[in-house]
Amino acid sequence: MGSIGTPAPRVVIIGAGIVGTNVADELIQRGWTNITVVEQGPLDLPGGSTSHAPGLVFQTNPSKTMTTFAKYTVEKLLGLDCFSQVGGLEVATTPERLEEIKRKHGYAQSWGVESSLISPQECVDLYPHLNKDRILGGFHIPSDGLALAARATQLLIERTRQAGVTYLDRTTVTGIERAGGRVTGVTTNTHGSLPADIVCSCAGFWGVEIGAMIDLKVPLLPLAHQYVKTSPVPAFAGKNAQPNGAHLPILRHQDQDLYYREHGDRVGIGYYGHKPMPVVASTLPVLGHTDDKNMPSRLDFTAEDFAPAWAESQALIPALKEAEIEDGFNGIFSFTPDGGTLLGEAPNVDGFWVAEAVWVTHSSGVARALAELLTTARSSVDLADCALSRFEDVQLTQSYIHETSKQNFVEVYDILHPLEQKISPRNVRVSPFYARQLEQGAVFLEGGAWERPHWYESNKSLLQELPKEWTPPARDAWSAKYWSPIAAVEAWKTRTSVAVYDMTPLRRFEVSGPGAVDLLSRLCTGTVSRKAGAVTYTLLLDEAGGVKSDITVARVEEELFQTGVNGPVDLVYFQAEARKQRKINPDKWIHIRDITGGTCCIGLWGPYAYNVVSALSSDDFTNKGITYFRLKKASIAGVPVVAMRLSYVGEPGWEIYTTADNGLRLWDAIWKAGEQYGIIAGGRSAFNSLRLEKGYRSWGTDMTTEHDPFEAGVGFAVKLDKKGGFIGQRALESKSQQEPSRRLRCLTIDDGKSVVLGKEPVFHNGKAKGYVTSAAYGYSIGKPIAYAWLPSDVAEGDAVEIEYFSRRVKATVTPEPIFDPKMDRLRGDFITSQSKPAAQANGHANGDGVVKKVINKAEEVAGKITSKVNGTPNGTANGTPNGIANGDAHYVNGFSTKTEQSLRNGTEATVTAG
Repeated sequence: MGSIGTPAPRVVIIGAGIVGTNVADELIQRGWTNITVVEQGPLDLPGGSTSHAPGLVFQTNPSKTMTTFAKYTVEKLLGLDCFSQVGGLEVATTPERLEEIKRKHGYAQSWGVESSLISPQECVDLYPHLNKDRILGGFHIPSDGLALAARATQLLIERTRQAGVTYLDRTTVTGIERAGGRVTGVTTNTHGSLPADIVCSCAGFWGVEIGAMIDLKVPLLPLAHQYVKTSPVPAFAGKNAQPNGAHLPILRHQDQDLYYREHGDRVGIGYYGHKPMPVVASTLPVLGHTDDKNMPSRLDFTAEDFAPAWAESQALIPALKEAEIEDGFNGIFSFTPDGGTLLGEAPNVDGFWVAEAVWVTHSSGVARALAELLTTARSSVDLADCALSRFEDVQLTQSYIHETSKQNFVEVYDILHPLEQKISPRNVRVSPFYARQLEQGAVFLEGGAWERPHWYESNKSLLQELPKEWTPPARDAWSAKYWSPIAAVEAWKTRTSVAVYDMTPLRRFEVSGPGAVDLLSRLCTGTVSRKAGAVTYTLLLDEAGGVKSDITVARVEEELFQTGVNGPVDLVYFQAEARKQRKINPDKWIHIRDITGGTCCIGLWGPYAYNVVSALSSDDFTNKGITYFRLKKASIAGVPVVAMRLSYVGEPGWEIYTTADNGLRLWDAIWKAGEQYGIIAGGRSAFNSLRLEKGYRSWGTDMTTEHDPFEAGVGFAVKLDKKGGFIGQRALESKSQQEPSRRLRCLTIDDGKSVVLGKEPVFHNGKAKGYVTSAAYGYSIGKPIAYAWLPSDVAEGDAVEIEYFSRRVKATVTPEPIFDPKMDRLRGDFITSQSKPAAQANGHANGDGVVKKVINKAEEVAGKITSKVNGTPNGTANGTPNGIANGDAHYVNGFSTKTEQSLRNGTEATVTAG
């Protein structure tokens, strides 16, 4: 609602399907009434995807966000009497699918959806027409069902009209009006110009054309999908109301890309197993009259594509042998490069919002999120999975969108590993070190279109020298996929010798100009205004104190900063805030430049990192020359670099930046100097393990906007007494005095061998209480590690269970960080001896002793704390808060909770952020 004396914004929504009408309704509920909805088709049946959608709502999704959206859609449609809650049933007909539904049951428990795994006989009991001989088991969700999307749309139109919303049907949008970098109106063919402060594109697969009106690339591809209705099936006669009544659960047969629902005594069958059929929305006719057989989104049926599906359907449901295909069509739906929804404000035009590629399943949830963003600037649900700006520029090219969206169509029902890789396109973005990585047998996994080494086959020979205590146990087939024991070698060498990591894909940009300090100080929770040479780990928060991102800010010069961020969304956020600041005070202008592609970065870490660099540079790289969280401009082997004393793996060393043209020369020089110390290249697999041993959080996985810094264990990065304040400060001031209701906890697996992968439910006292975020095998400690969100009353030392493929794995809540809890190793000086490590430069003779000493100390501290907090509430021992027992500080993420408490109280931190 507008502020006192300010009228509510004028909103124009483009599209009157299930998304657009829901957005209008959600805005009405929040007090906004100046709303116009424009629809190119007739209101009674607009003719988009909503008009032909079969309406099956399966809520469970690997994404917590999408599951939350679906749960709200069910809740809202039930309230409209537009949801038939017949339940959902997925059947497994292969051993692989039987394992897959166990994972889905885990997701459901993690995200709070009631579900059960059932036997073949129980599947038949729920759906009597199934061929029991084909079924190995099932996954049942009682709250799933059928959304009556077309009817819900009409009811939403009716009630929002009564509340003041204007609907203009048979009206085509011909342009978006802009001035001063923001929208001012919408141009139409029949109603001229419609003034607007906010425009919401809810145009479905026409969203590409609407986006093009403001030069916005909407990464969406319309694709045709087959759907048929059978003739009356004798076995279904008299069971349901005609024409679309249903009483049996909606059914998925994902092994063959099929799903089913009842239409009275007929059966509807959807099929994803055919070849992708892309469509250009602009070529589709705009019809003045539509009906269920005549609409722009309904294309002619291609019977030959459906033939395999019909044969399989008759085998699964033998009753269909007595029926024929009576009606069929190829209906258009929207697909994106990663299969997700597109939601957010356009990065190039303020006030233009997008909610596209939304299935009926998630429609009300997406609409609520958009309404929350518009009215409060914050969604109650984290939106990282569906942020409009999440794609890199190269992923917005037409060829990339087409190829990847078609692949997502093909894979929509496939069993996909969390690390599953795109088939194509590949090698889109490679670092300057790519040639050397190929020579060393790098196994690449793609992320953000970058090829990222996961491990190096050249290190395989070192497996025979790997000490027994570092050797990982055998894994099950699922957790072993996209993994190699070579990662253990790379972790071992990083801890005991020296390793190089390619950090180039990490997004970074420069912030410069007279307003740079003001901008960064306003957005960041930490003090970034220190003298040139300082590096700060800090957070970006929303107004409610939720963690939008965690970043590093390095002050290179007085008015030049380099920021390391999590992705394109952060860049868009900075650019938008810079525009706002410049409008308020033109003298405080800021220039933001993405430097990722023009630069590169080597992470050089390990006890012998100094020996390598000192052989190549006359600059001082000791603790005197560059302390922890400081930067230095230097020269290494004649290459100009910026070295930052940071470490995401918990070993001393630097992130070393240079321009892309100098990258390969820098790599080769470091490699040659490191050979006598047994230098190796390390991949992301070892990297992830090492960072979990140190308790370092990964934004988007371990923490999101749904979490505040204190419960996420990153309160040390918040300076509540910072002069001038920061976004989210007011919300945190009250939270800092409260005991969090939940915490991100470190778990270690009791059996020492069971590795989980993330998103599994965590049980305490037999009840699902939370879920795993990140997990890996901890090579340095000889145990698997998992981080999980749990209620605060689950304390350190408590026993919990992680459900992995329906098997309960025992684990213990453990003090963190597990490795180098007092930061002695990370903050200490380097080994400066010029002699190479023993054992043929493999590093384990000297290095392993250092590691063992650190591990033993960590275990000693952990043991003391655990024994002292046993039986005491919330980790409080002898009346001392925050898990501090008799002077033994509980370090969180490498920081004393004493320091965290001082930050909460607004006093000066005694430990530098890391």
